[in-house]
Amino acid sequence: MQISKDKTLLDRLGIWASSLCALHCLLLPILIPLIPFVSASFFAQDWFERTILSLSMIIGFWALFSGFYRYHRQLYPLYSLVLGGLIYWNKDMFGESYEPFTIAIGALLIVGAHVVNLKLCQSCQDCDSGCASS
Repeated sequence: MQISKDKTLLDRLGIWASSLCALHCLLLPILIPLIPFVSASFFAQDWFERTILSLSMIIGFWALFSGFYRYHRQLYPLYSLVLGGLIYWNKDMFGESYEPFTIAIGALLIVGAHVVNLKLCQSCQDCDSGCASS
């Protein structure tokens, strides 16, 4: 059994989207002074951050559920995705000064969920038991 290129593409797209979201939030304090020069104030808007995170979560659910259903039947990548999304969504729960750390933890959990899903799906290429057949 081979993992389809679509499956790998979804996980890689999820990793990319989550990483982009984390970079946006972590670099925003550096970019805020440049906003008048760049004329891109929409990057600092809460709706923009929520949109990127929502897109990342949708891609993540699609990729991880596909891996769960087709290959490995392990739920812990989905738990990591949900926990990372919740932490990221509530990035100001510990206050503004801890926001970059909260963002980093949430993003790492989301990216980690995709990486674990890829590894689980790849391990099912060679195993005869414990993996779902497609």
